[in-house]
Amino acid sequence: MENGIADVLAGRRVESVRGGGRLDIDLDGPVTVRVTHEFRFAVPSGVERFYPAPAVRPTVRLLALVGRTVGTARVTPAGGLELVFDGDTVLSVPPHAVVAPWTVLTPEGVVCSGLAGGEVTWTGGPGG
Repeated sequence: MENGIADVLAGRRVESVRGGGRLDIDLDGPVTVRVTHEFRFAVPSGVERFYPAPAVRPTVRLLALVGRTVGTARVTPAGGLELVFDGDTVLSVPPHAVVAPWTVLTPEGVVCSGLAGGEVTWTGGPGG
């Protein structure tokens, strides 16, 4: 399962980053990584923590992901999601006890989701 997410995401280019009540990172393919709860965004010059809310807009650092490529992707042993982009930029979504914090989807539907309590479910793609 952990390697399956790399099969889905690694090598894909970021086409857009959208905010609002969630963070959507649209990749070529098309594939979208949707983050609906807190996440950490680390760049060589520092770390930012985010909590999606209805009025949240992506920061300059997040918008700078456009044009970058996902180098590696993994589901953590606890059920979080970690994406490493070229340029040593890392987006980490920890698991959550009550909410489903992240989802990977295509136009056909959900491929993989991090569920409440750290469970991960595959509904398509290489892991499912």
